[in-house]
Amino acid sequence: MTYQWLDEIKWNSDGLVPAIAQDYQTGKVLMMAWMNRDSLALTVAEQRAIYWSRSRGKLWRKGEESGHVQVLHDIRLDCDSDVILMTVEQRGNIACHTGREHCFYKQLQQNSWVAVEEVKRDPKSIYRKNDE
Repeated sequence: MTYQWLDEIKWNSDGLVPAIAQDYQTGKVLMMAWMNRDSLALTVAEQRAIYWSRSRGKLWRKGEESGHVQVLHDIRLDCDSDVILMTVEQRGNIACHTGREHCFYKQLQQNSWVAVEEVKRDPKSIYRKNDE
């Protein structure tokens, strides 16, 4: 199978492109993460969001630990061919590793960042570390 469409993307010097995940029903921006060629091709093939984790240096299937999978509904490329926009169904209604609905929960108030969105679920109950 050929992936010529991947060649039309302007990847940064690290071979990455920013990807924004947006709720397909509400339009709310859920999160931003990075994708490389493999993660984007797999996202399309599997119809679920798969990102490149810069901190772990590996593919990251959204929801692989938490169960909060992002099912792909639509994918678009911006006019400069350097940003991906995906509309997704966020399973479990939690996109952020902090247990919130989305990652943009801090609001600038009087020169300070203030958390203005509630934690829907304690992250300790979402992410289980295997200590064995």
